[in-house]
Amino acid sequence: MEKHRKYIIAGNWKLNKTAGESVELSESVVKEVGDQSNVEVVLCPPFTSLDAVSTALEDSPVKLGAQNMHPSASGAYTGEISAEMLRYFYATYVILGHSERRKQFQESDAFINEKVLAAFANNLKPILCVGETLEQREADQTLEVVDTQIRGGLVNLPEKDAETLVIAYEPVWAIGTGKTATPEMAQEVHASIRNILTDLFGDEVAQKVRIQYGGSMNPGNAKELLFQPDIDGGLIGGAALDAKSFAEIVNAARALEEE
Repeated sequence: MEKHRKYIIAGNWKLNKTAGESVELSESVVKEVGDQSNVEVVLCPPFTSLDAVSTALEDSPVKLGAQNMHPSASGAYTGEISAEMLRYFYATYVILGHSERRKQFQESDAFINEKVLAAFANNLKPILCVGETLEQREADQTLEVVDTQIRGGLVNLPEKDAETLVIAYEPVWAIGTGKTATPEMAQEVHASIRNILTDLFGDEVAQKVRIQYGGSMNPGNAKELLFQPDIDGGLIGGAALDAKSFAEIVNAARALEEE
């Protein structure tokens, strides 16, 4: 199956792995994934592991990503990390607006939007996360919630930047629960996201934006999800902490790319 958008599989390690463990996992992923370039692979370790993982990935096609950042370049923001600090370690991507940040740290769409703009200003590509809670899905508010999050998160984003943006649709009820949206459910939301992007930036740009699915994607369901026309990859949580499982998801994308 040929898609005109390159699959992107990113591992979000969350609050897991010391620097030493991160190097071990990174090296195992590189060994499992190999030198392939058909699928873009990104690892997002904790901040404390960025330096070590950056070095471990140096001679491989696997890219480095971060899990969050502050929109300010510097200042009195104890415990925060700037885009420039991430770029120092050759990070390419940064996850923004993850549901855990929205819920546990009360991050608003406006604050996430500041981060998105700051990331682009520093040559970082944001992976903007959007998604609904179980209550919102049961109230048939999924598309409305996602629409609000995308429009709020992309305010004042120039068209030239938009096409390199990555969006991750993560139904909150499916993160770390083992529950997964059916491929049809996921595709419906991904298609709606592409329509929103078309409204914001035009069809040509919208067709270039890659939209990941992130809600308990694993080796068993990856191929079926990735087969959907508007699902261009995965933002992987639990399965990313095991090199073989993560590589199986990458290989599922590779197999589809070659069909």
